[in-house]
Formats: sequence, structure tokens, C-alpha cells
Amino acid sequence: MARSRRGRGGAESVTEQVDGGLAELRPDRDRPRGWTLFLDGAPQSHVDLDDPAYLDFSYQRRLGHIADLAGPPGAPLHVVHLGGGALTLARYVAATRPRSTQQVIEIDTPLVHLVRNRLPWDAGRRIRVRGGDARAGLAKLPDGWADLIIADVFSGARTPAHLTSTEFVAEVRRVLRSGGCYAANLADGPPLRFLRGQIATVRTVFPELCLTADPAVLRGKRFGNAVLLASDAALPVAELTRRAATDPEPGRVEHGRALLDFTGGAAPVTDATAVASPAPPAKTFD
Repeated sequence: MARSRRGRGGAESVTEQVDGGLAELRPDRDRPRGWTLFLDGAPQSHVDLDDPAYLDFSYQRRLGHIADLAGPPGAPLHVVHLGGGALTLARYVAATRPRSTQQVIEIDTPLVHLVRNRLPWDAGRRIRVRGGDARAGLAKLPDGWADLIIADVFSGARTPAHLTSTEFVAEVRRVLRSGGCYAANLADGPPLRFLRGQIATVRTVFPELCLTADPAVLRGKRFGNAVLLASDAALPVAELTRRAATDPEPGRVEHGRALLDFTGGAAPVTDATAVASPAPPAKTFD
């Protein structure tokens, strides 16, 4: 059962128990129809129903830049979203690339119902939401279907182990068309063992990679998000670097030799050795 709590400006927060924990939709005090989704107190997504092209979280803006550069400006794309949340990126692509065909795979069915009821999206936007595990859902898609695959999957603020292996990344590549892009939102903190292992893992499948994150995260100074981009074709590194540098929360892009040095000899992860990403330290989201 959903419960409401009045916030600033008259809008009410909504809380509801979902499979992934206690979900809260909290109104944005600065944007009349803006909402932030929290799960067990951890911020997951932000949506502005009046302006779906607005991206509030820095990692979502970095994923938005990738979506912008994944094809000719404004051209429709076939996009797969592994992990749905509040459908922030799916709404963004629908707004910036009309007529795109998108599939969202989200395991938490009660969360999907909450978002659909409280933060509805235009039924004509060609966004199809499938219930189920991200890897199992990906396996049902045909070869070469997607122009862009975005992985943003967290369970209890951790990426599940079975979505971190070379076997999983090979399945991603199968579903991508030639020249398509894979973007993964990863979370880690010092000593960045998980992040380095993910770079090594994706490198076994894709020849071209780059990584964007807050410089403090890359230096191992704090826990945070990093966006890994991979393809079998050349990446728009120069434009991503420019956009990251001019973002409200500036980021740094690592590529080529610098990214290889950052990886530091980490070993690729397989299904047999995979572990979930580390849990955020206490008070990370306070």
C-alpha cells in the first residue's frame, strides 16, 4: 500500500514497499513536477514530468551524452535499458530522439507499477517495459537488434554479480548491431578493485572503451559512479571529454593508454568468479 507525506510546495512524498526495498517518490522543491526515486534511502532516479530531457544526476547526464552521440542528432534508435528505475533515460531518449523503439527490462514489478501509476509516461512513446531479470531478458532479444544498450542495474545499491562477467558482456555484444554502443553505470570506491575488474572484463569483448567519472572517484578519494562506454567502433572521445568538462559537476574521461594504466593489470571476471559490486559506505547518501 502506498503512503503519502506532504512535502514543500504542497506536493506529497509517496512511499511503498516494493521487491527491492522501501521505495519513496520525493517531490523536487525546485521543479514543480520533478520527482526523485529513492530505494531504502538511496537516490535512484530523478524525473521531471514537464521536461523529460532534464537530467538531474551527474551519472545520468553522462549516459545522456552517450545517447546523444550514439547516432545522428535526433535520429530514432533501438535502445535496451537493463534496469528501469523511474525510466529517466528511456524518457530522455523518447524526448530527444522521437520514434525511437525502446525496451526496458526491470525485475521489480511492484516498482514498475508504482512508477507507471505515479509518474506515467506517454503511451505513444514506444517504450515497452518487460518484467524479469536483466540478463534473462537480454537473452530473448535477437542478434544485432540494438543501437545502444544501457546497463543501470542495482539491487540493494549493488550491481548483481551475474551482470558483471565476460559471459554477460558477450551477450550484450550479441544484441548490439555493428558499431553499436554499450554503456554501464558502475559504482565503486577505494581501492576501485571492482571498477578496474569491470574495465578488464569489458575489454575482452569490445576493442574500444572509455570511462567517465568525477576525478575524485577516479583518484580513489571517495565512493561514486563511473560510466563505462564500449563499442567495436571508434568512440566519440573528444566530444564526450568536452561535455564532461563543461558539466555542472565536471568529470574526466579516460581512454586508450591512460585507461589501460588505470586498469592496473586487473583480471577479467567470469561467471565463476563474479561478485556483486561493493556496497556504499555508511552515510554515503546522507
